[in-house]
Amino acid sequence: MKLKQHLSMLVVAAGSLLALPAVADQALATAKNCMACHAVDRKLVGPAYKDVAKKYAADKGAADALATKIQKGGSGVWGAVPMPANPQVSEAEAKKLAAWVLSQK
Repeated sequence: MKLKQHLSMLVVAAGSLLALPAVADQALATAKNCMACHAVDRKLVGPAYKDVAKKYAADKGAADALATKIQKGGSGVWGAVPMPANPQVSEAEAKKLAAWVLSQK
């Protein structure tokens, strides 16, 4: 019985640790003002992050392309409203945000 309890606690602890990066990266997206135009599961001004992840799921270069777009902005991919440049986002932060966006399911 004790082994079963320990295994259950280990599984819960591991699950909690796996959820931390998602929460931390959403916090970064909020801090960098990304969430003013985007949401995880619905379109606001820009596309939902889940839609972005779905669109680029098979694209091996998507993380780098999105990181560049996060910093430099872009237009025409998701409609007429352009995404402004975000010079306050460092290259490392842009890569972290792009990876997080692509992990949304």
